[in-house]
Amino acid sequence: MVTGGAAGIGLETTRALLLAGAHVTLAVRRPDAVAAVVGELRGQARGAAVDVRSLDLADVRSVQGFVDGWSGPLHALINNAGIMALPERQLSPQGFELQFATNYLGHFALTWGLRDALTLANGARVVSISSSGHLFSPVILDDLNFDFVPYTPIGAYGQSKSATALMSVAITRHWADRGIVSNALNPGAIATGLQRHTGGLRTPVERRKTPEQGAATSVLLAASPLLEGIGGRYFEDCNEATSVTSRPTDFSGGYAAYAMDGENAERLWTISQALTGA
Repeated sequence: MVTGGAAGIGLETTRALLLAGAHVTLAVRRPDAVAAVVGELRGQARGAAVDVRSLDLADVRSVQGFVDGWSGPLHALINNAGIMALPERQLSPQGFELQFATNYLGHFALTWGLRDALTLANGARVVSISSSGHLFSPVILDDLNFDFVPYTPIGAYGQSKSATALMSVAITRHWADRGIVSNALNPGAIATGLQRHTGGLRTPVERRKTPEQGAATSVLLAASPLLEGIGGRYFEDCNEATSVTSRPTDFSGGYAAYAMDGENAERLWTISQALTGA
C-alpha cells in the first residue's frame, strides 16, 4: 500500500512495485481524480493488480473507515503522502496542526489500525517517508499544535517529519516480535507539487533528483532482501545515513539524533495513542 501513490515520488514508487509484480493499493484523497494515472499504470504493467481507495489522512474518521474496510495480509505499507510548509497555521477536523495531522498522526493511526494485517504477512515492512526538513525542528512534545510556540511553516513541517522518523523507531521496538519492522528515509530534493507553498526547490541543481531517483530508497526499504528483519534506521540515497550534530549548510544530508532517539519515540508513541484513541 502506498499513501499518496498517484503523484510525485509516490507514483514512481507504485510504478516500480507494480513492474516488479506487486499488488498495490493506492490510498488517495480523491480516487476519481487519479483515474487517468491508474489507467496508465495498468497499461504499463499489464496484468498488474492496482486498487484505489479513498483516504484523508488529516481526518482520523476517514482513517478509521479505511482500516475497517481492509481485509487480508499487508506486506508493505509505504507512508508516503504529505503536505509542506503551509503559510498559516491550520487545524485538522480533530483540532491538530494540519501538517502534523497529515504527515504523521494520520499515518500513525493508519499503521496502528493495520497492525493485524501487517502481522498476517509474516514479515511486513512499514516505510516512513521523512525529509531533510526534519533538521529544522524536533518534535515539540509539549506543544504539538503550536498553541504556545510561534508557528512557522518550515518548523511545523520539520516537526512532522521528525515525528515520522520516530514512528519507525517505535514500530520496530513494539512490533518486531510480530514480524513487523520499519525504517525511515529522506527521498532527497525532488520537484513535485509538495513545494507549492515554498516557491519551488531551493536545493542546488546538482543535488536534485528525478521522481524516479527519489522513489528508489522507498522501493529498496519496501522490497529488498537486504533489509529483511532490519528496522529502526534512517536511510538516504539507498544507504543508511549518518547522524549529524548541526544542520548542514551544503545540503549534504544526514539525520539529527533527536529524530531517531528511543526515549523520544516512546513518548511520542504514547501521546499518539491517546490523541487517536488507539
